[in-house]
Amino acid sequence: METHKPTNAELQAARKKTVPDVVVPGLKVLFCGINPGLYSGAIGHHFAKPGNRFWPALHASGFTNRRLSPFAERDLLPLGYGITNLVKRTTASAAELTPAEFFQGARQLAAKVRKYRPGFLAVLGLQAYGLAFGKKQVKTGLQAGRIGRTRIWVLPNPSGLNAHYQAADLARLFKDLKKQSG
Repeated sequence: METHKPTNAELQAARKKTVPDVVVPGLKVLFCGINPGLYSGAIGHHFAKPGNRFWPALHASGFTNRRLSPFAERDLLPLGYGITNLVKRTTASAAELTPAEFFQGARQLAAKVRKYRPGFLAVLGLQAYGLAFGKKQVKTGLQAGRIGRTRIWVLPNPSGLNAHYQAADLARLFKDLKKQSG
């Protein structure tokens, strides 16, 4: 497993970077983060900051047979899973994003979903989904709308800063999606 802990200078320089999508046509699930954090931007991989619970939740819920690291993110593709972001801009916190960025991100995400046609789009962040898609009350799980034929599923943000959901809660909610997506 590759590892690299970015320096403070690398973290600050990451504000100018993006993290490439991990996506191919016809995935079972396309996971969609809010936007890359500075740590992810610095090393160039999704959900990279230590303490982010995305990778443990994927494993605990049965999406992967081992706990992957951010450096192994492309190992998701043969399993039928991918990763993108609602907003490409790297920030220290999603709170730095503007409502216009969420709205524009939703438009770009919808175009990407129409192009790649995953079975499910799993948006990781209830508030982010609501802001981007103009939904007032958002709950986890399957949403009423679709993008083309793609069903939309909302999961909590797996950031270690999201104290509303513990690791076991995340695993259970991810497992619900796993059951639905096959």
